[in-house]
Amino acid sequence: MPRFGVINERRHQLHEVIRLSGMNLNINDTDHPLIIKVASIPTARMQVYFIDNEQYFKKKVTWLDAKDKLVADNDERSIFFARGVLETVKKLSWAPDIIHCHGWMTALVPLYLKELFKGDAHFENTKVVTSIYDEGFDGTLNGSLHEKISFDGIAAEKVKSIQIPTFDSMNQMAMAHSDAVVAGSEELTAETQAAFNALDVPTMNYMDSELCAAEMLTFYDSILEGKGMAVEE
Repeated sequence: MPRFGVINERRHQLHEVIRLSGMNLNINDTDHPLIIKVASIPTARMQVYFIDNEQYFKKKVTWLDAKDKLVADNDERSIFFARGVLETVKKLSWAPDIIHCHGWMTALVPLYLKELFKGDAHFENTKVVTSIYDEGFDGTLNGSLHEKISFDGIAAEKVKSIQIPTFDSMNQMAMAHSDAVVAGSEELTAETQAAFNALDVPTMNYMDSELCAAEMLTFYDSILEGKGMAVEE
C-alpha cells in the first residue's frame, strides 16, 4: 500500500527494507526514488509493504487535501504506486499466483501488468483480480494522465478510455485489463455497474463479509484452473 504521510511510522514500527529500495522510477521524464518500507501485523502473521517516495507520499493526506480537494499529483502518485508494487514483487523474487487489486487507487496495476510487464517471465502465470467499490472521488485526476502512461511505452489506444480520468473511467480501465472482477460494494455507480455487467471475464457479485472469504477461495481456484465461472450472490 502507499506510505501515506498520515501513517505514523514510529507507532506502527515501519522500517526501510534497504535490499529492496534504491531503484528509481521514471515518471513523466523525471526520476523518483522508490523506497520500500515494511511493518508487521503479528496477530494476522502478516507483513505489509509500503511504497514510499518523499515527493509523492510525504504530505499528511491520503488522496484528498485538508479542503477535501483531490491532491494535484494523484495521477503521478497512482503511476508510481502501480509500478512500484510490481517492481517490489519482482525484487522479492516472488511470483504470485494472483494479484488482487482493491479500489480505484490500484486501477493502473492491471494495465501495467498486462502491458509494461507482458512477456516478463516473473509474471508469466500470474492472474490479476480487481475488486471495484463505490468509494471514489468527484471530478477528474490530472488530464495528462494518459500521456504520462504512454511515456512508459504503453500504446496510446490502451489508455484512450482515461483521457478524461474520472472515477468511473479508472474503474473501467482496471476491469478491462483484469482476468476477473469482484463487486466489493453492494451498490456501484451506474456507469461502473454497466461496465461490470458487460464483462466477458469471470465475475463475483457482492457478498456479505461472513460469506465472502470461503467463496473467494473457490473463485480464486476457478480463475487459476481457467474455468471462467461467475460466483453469484
